[in-house]
Amino acid sequence: MIRNFRFRLVGVGVHDTSRRLYGAKSFFVSLSKIIMSSSWISPPTRTELIENLVSGVDRYNPSNVGILEDYLYHQIRSQEYDCLANLAILKLYQFNPDLYNPDVVVNILIKALGASPLPDFNLCISLLDERPPNAALDEPDPLPALLPLLHGLHHLLYRCRFPAFWRAYRSEQLESLRDNYTVECAGFEDSIREVVIRAVKSTFTRIGTDRLSLYLDLHSPEALKAYIDKLDWTLNSDGTVVSIPPNPDNQIEAIVVQESIKLPQLGKVISQAAKV
Repeated sequence: MIRNFRFRLVGVGVHDTSRRLYGAKSFFVSLSKIIMSSSWISPPTRTELIENLVSGVDRYNPSNVGILEDYLYHQIRSQEYDCLANLAILKLYQFNPDLYNPDVVVNILIKALGASPLPDFNLCISLLDERPPNAALDEPDPLPALLPLLHGLHHLLYRCRFPAFWRAYRSEQLESLRDNYTVECAGFEDSIREVVIRAVKSTFTRIGTDRLSLYLDLHSPEALKAYIDKLDWTLNSDGTVVSIPPNPDNQIEAIVVQESIKLPQLGKVISQAAKV
């Protein structure tokens, strides 16, 4: 018996774009497994001191929280990222509520957003316990107000609803997040654009510049062209369509699966089923 399977068609002119982008999550799942097995577990930028803290029992020592928090702010300034080190901070907060610093938590969640579609954001959320207001805080805790907004951003990003993500991110409701947090996070918006690019190049062979500008939140033709040039993608002669180089995910493929089951084997299966 021969069955033919044809993968998704890619190109310009398909109306159900959101479904196609959402379908790219299957690619993201495979990508996540590959990344999490190597650089996710031990980023090349991690220092020996942090490696020893994260890999050993010292990650549960509350006296090390300051070292890990300093490392987080180094990530904020340098565009580096170390999820396991940041999870170690949240675990220390979980075990030692008096150490809790809401600004640190918000920054951890912001860095995790830029790592989508890896499960980092949900891993961080899983370590945030319900906690009573901390009377030791000098200012009101910003996390209860920001957490549902960050949840919403993550939901839009994970579902590849990129224009909606940028609208929400630029909204007045998220002004405090932008002014107090993401403005300090070097390369935050570019990290989101990298998420977009991974989805686009796994789904399209060609995409209109109007659509791509919405996905990337780059509305200046000059800025969009510079970004396209950086990716080594190609604009057509009138600058309205971008061609994306072939890759294993955006090509039309026909896979033939041949199942070879002989009659005696089938007879054994039927006889066993009859006994049941």
